[in-house]
Amino acid sequence: MIDDYRSLAVFVAIADTGSLSAAGRRLKLSTSVISHHLSRLEKRQGVTLFFRSTRSMSLTPEGRIALEPARRMVTAGEEALDAINAGDDEPVGALHVAMPAFGEQGRLHDALWEFAKLHPMVAISLHCSDTPTDLVKDGFDLAIRLGTLRSSSLKSRRIADFKRWLVASPEYLSKRPPIESPDDLAENDFIAVTQIPSVMTLERDGHSIQFDPINMRIEVNTVTAAKAAVLAGLGIWHVPVGEIEHALAQGRLVRVLPDWNLPMLGIYAVWPDIGPQKALTRRLIDHFIEHRSDLML
Repeated sequence: MIDDYRSLAVFVAIADTGSLSAAGRRLKLSTSVISHHLSRLEKRQGVTLFFRSTRSMSLTPEGRIALEPARRMVTAGEEALDAINAGDDEPVGALHVAMPAFGEQGRLHDALWEFAKLHPMVAISLHCSDTPTDLVKDGFDLAIRLGTLRSSSLKSRRIADFKRWLVASPEYLSKRPPIESPDDLAENDFIAVTQIPSVMTLERDGHSIQFDPINMRIEVNTVTAAKAAVLAGLGIWHVPVGEIEHALAQGRLVRVLPDWNLPMLGIYAVWPDIGPQKALTRRLIDHFIEHRSDLML
């Protein structure tokens, strides 16, 4: 019976993630072990649970019938483990977390490492990328995302805010006419980040204007690379303040149009809406919120 429960948990993971390999990543099992459990379950029950192709797996009618009861079983097991851990002062378990790649020496990552030090019995697997990951497919318990959240099936909670400044290097600015108003920006070079819209809103004294740069000389796919391009004197970009504090203090970067601000953006904890939230996930979110003032960028 225990083997059947294990196979049903594997079945749910495959249905949620869409492939054997993705289910293996979620459950931290090899693809061959995942395949073994699925084949064993199908053989014992005398049914086929998935239509298989070279690129995807989809539920058969029998699989669709079995999925919700199987998911309830997995959810009940997770609730039982959470109830056991809820009474413990020292949490035990594992968390699979995704965070932005930039700021690896910054406040968000520092808060995560502080959580790890506070709870030595919690294992943390951290994936860093500036490109949003598929939380369900890749088996993440929690992700930290910045900016404006798109509509999705994920649950979220705003844990802090961050601000951005338009900056450039003194070397770049020395070769250009002074930038005294937003109109002067049009003649300047800007850095583009693939996954971030180029249009920006500038605000001052209750008024706002939108500016869409024309001269996108350099395009990169990470915030770290964008910051490096700005430091190299290749153009202007709006960088999270927490990323440039040292460069500003050292005079390596200068704020452009300091009387104008960009809207404050959010730092969000997001997690899959596929069952009750793990107690460990809630504890980590609470830890971030307790350190909200430290996270403000």
